[in-house]
Amino acid sequence: MSGVCGCCRALRPRYKRLVDNIFPEDPEDGLVKANMEKLTFYALSAPEKLDRIGAYLSERLSRDVARHRYGYVCIAMEALDQLLMACHCQSINLFVESFLKMVRKLLESDKPSLQILGTNSFVKFANIEEDTPSYHRSYDFFVSRFSEMCHSGYEDPDIRTKIRMAGIQGLQGVVRKTVNDELQANIWDPQHMDKIVPSLLFNLQSGEHTENRSPSPLQASEKEKESPVELTERCFRELLGRAAYGNIKNAVTPVLMHLDNHCLWEGKTFAVRCFKIIMYSIQSQHSHLVIQQLLGHLDANSKNSARVRAGIVEVLLEAAAIAASGSVGPTVLEVFNTLLRQLRLSVDYELTGSYDNSTNIGTKIIKAHEERQLQEAVIRTIGSFANTLPTYQRSEVMLFIMGKIPVPGVNLTLPSTGSEPEGTRMIQVMLLKSLVQVTAGFQTTNMLTALPSSFLEPLLSFSLTDDPEIRLLVLQILLSLIDRHDNRPKFVKIRIISDISVLKLKVDKCSRQDNLFMKKHGQQLYRHIYLGCKEESSGQEHYESLYALLALLSVELANEEVVVDLIRLALALQDLALSTDEALPVYNRCAVHALAAAYLNLICQLTTVPAFCQHIHEVIEVRQKQSPFLLPEDVFVDNPKLPTSVDKVDASVLFLQSKITEVLGGSGYNTERLGMPYVPQYTDEDRLSKRKSIGETISLQVEVESRNSPEKEERTPAEEITFETLKNAIVDSVGMEEQERERRRQVVEKFQKAPFEEIAAHCGARATMLQSKLNQIFEITIRPPPSPSGTISSGYGQSQNRSVPIYEMKFPDLCVY
Repeated sequence: MSGVCGCCRALRPRYKRLVDNIFPEDPEDGLVKANMEKLTFYALSAPEKLDRIGAYLSERLSRDVARHRYGYVCIAMEALDQLLMACHCQSINLFVESFLKMVRKLLESDKPSLQILGTNSFVKFANIEEDTPSYHRSYDFFVSRFSEMCHSGYEDPDIRTKIRMAGIQGLQGVVRKTVNDELQANIWDPQHMDKIVPSLLFNLQSGEHTENRSPSPLQASEKEKESPVELTERCFRELLGRAAYGNIKNAVTPVLMHLDNHCLWEGKTFAVRCFKIIMYSIQSQHSHLVIQQLLGHLDANSKNSARVRAGIVEVLLEAAAIAASGSVGPTVLEVFNTLLRQLRLSVDYELTGSYDNSTNIGTKIIKAHEERQLQEAVIRTIGSFANTLPTYQRSEVMLFIMGKIPVPGVNLTLPSTGSEPEGTRMIQVMLLKSLVQVTAGFQTTNMLTALPSSFLEPLLSFSLTDDPEIRLLVLQILLSLIDRHDNRPKFVKIRIISDISVLKLKVDKCSRQDNLFMKKHGQQLYRHIYLGCKEESSGQEHYESLYALLALLSVELANEEVVVDLIRLALALQDLALSTDEALPVYNRCAVHALAAAYLNLICQLTTVPAFCQHIHEVIEVRQKQSPFLLPEDVFVDNPKLPTSVDKVDASVLFLQSKITEVLGGSGYNTERLGMPYVPQYTDEDRLSKRKSIGETISLQVEVESRNSPEKEERTPAEEITFETLKNAIVDSVGMEEQERERRRQVVEKFQKAPFEEIAAHCGARATMLQSKLNQIFEITIRPPPSPSGTISSGYGQSQNRSVPIYEMKFPDLCVY
């Protein structure tokens, strides 16, 4: 009976007749709109028929696809779209199943037009907000098929572009449909992200080559504006923007794997672009999660080529700058620890020429060059991270890096490199360069807390080494720390300035914290400036940095006492250049003379004492006429014209300490401190220095003057210490240690073997002797008050004061009232 009804049109169900009526005889005429309105009204009136309408439309569409009647296929999909847009009721779930079945049928077709048609319908469906959730719907096929379309290799480039764009739009639709529906399969699962993210990156990368040839946005047509690259980037940003805290890792991991698999770290450009999109798209409070993943990926590639590691570090550099607007998170020290570890590994690889004794990648020369590029990238990244931190965290990072610098004889955790001394030196240089980046632009109101002794003392100890590069790095760090008002660029070159007002220096009154800082660390700074000028390996850059350090101390941290100490130091530098005991080359002697002249010219104008300025200017004028090689304009040039010897210098070209003391004393400065020549204090830090032998260092005169008391004290002549004295002291100390060891052995043996009575008698005798000694000490130190009743004789024939009670004392009449 059913077969008979199927043949008779009048006996068919009404929904089938309504569906059939929307199809015209000629498919080119398009959908019959009047009949489509009837079908829509019927579906709204009888929503329980929606699933049957969808099933029948699906049946017709499948038949039309098989018969290649694509006009009717388009009409069917248009009808489905209109029904979906119109019907939002509880029965729509069953209709959606039929709809998705038809979309799937179109996507499985080999005809590009049908694939695009199915994708467009799916995108329209994805934009519909359903009233009821679906428990059983699956989008696994659509994720796979749309990802495949994103990689389309169709011969015709125009059609290929359309297919890829359809695939991107389809993935965007899947994300929109599933990302906020908790009942759907989790789109953030790795099985889905491993398909979606690489598909987007593939299209993002493929458009890079044609992007440069495209016209400007003002000249481009609407068709050219909607390119696959722009659509992909918009889709990628939308995907990342919807990622919650727990989904960031699943979204970023495929990006890292894609860049690894296609060797895209080395180019840097695309990798940086990808992570810029990521960092700007995700929520700012999640930025540190991306940083953590990059750090972990950098560690995972520790044995990869230097170019790959450098690419990851460059991406970190860009990501850090963007993360500054949000938060780097709790990973601050982890970031620096990872970067410093990579720096040390790079030095090891450069020196040993292999990754854990494995096969070399390329030649030694090329790899060493790449490793140096990596090291520079790591140092820049450390500076970029540091610039995102507040002052207190930057101080912690400075201490952290300082603790990583190997100090010979102190820090035992030296790198296990093939060439130990060279490896230690290279790591010292790299870490100090990192500190230069971290301290750049560092400003603090309280230097005493921001720069504790635990940082400054090890830093200053490196200025004693004989390596000129390390000493220069230390000076650069000190300049960055002390310069708080951007005065450093004004002291880049050493020169005689007739009027320092042209420099427009920013000078603030020295605060109480600054005074305490200089009281605590001033003598250390003076000492290292003096010793830096004394180094034979110092060049023009060193002297320029030392001059800038002196100038910044005068501008930033100088009170009256500090000014006096700095003038004494400048005069001591002049004496150093004149000393015949020091084997300084001619250039160094002239450089120290020029540095002292330039600094005294600066400090005299800062003190604003006319007589002081007059004396300095008079000496400079004499030098300009008689000895121009003692001024910076003739010394710090490319080819300085220097004499063969400067042992004999006329007194008229020297700054006189007596004259300066006289003129400053008349202006209220401490004349006793001015008249006292400056002598650097030598401390335990000198054992870290390779400049001087131990005997020479100890034989130098030690200043006994107290730092806090300006008064002169009587100085006892220091005992002359020679090599024989040191030798005898060492031999005697060895003999004393052996005697002490033997005595201890005898005591232990006595207490182990001697009888109890003997031990008890020995301890009793010692106790009695101790008590008698204590009594004698008490008699000497604690005397009774003088008594008017006279003295008594002790048992030893000595007179002792007898203590008489006050009520028995007899006082003179004048004392009684």
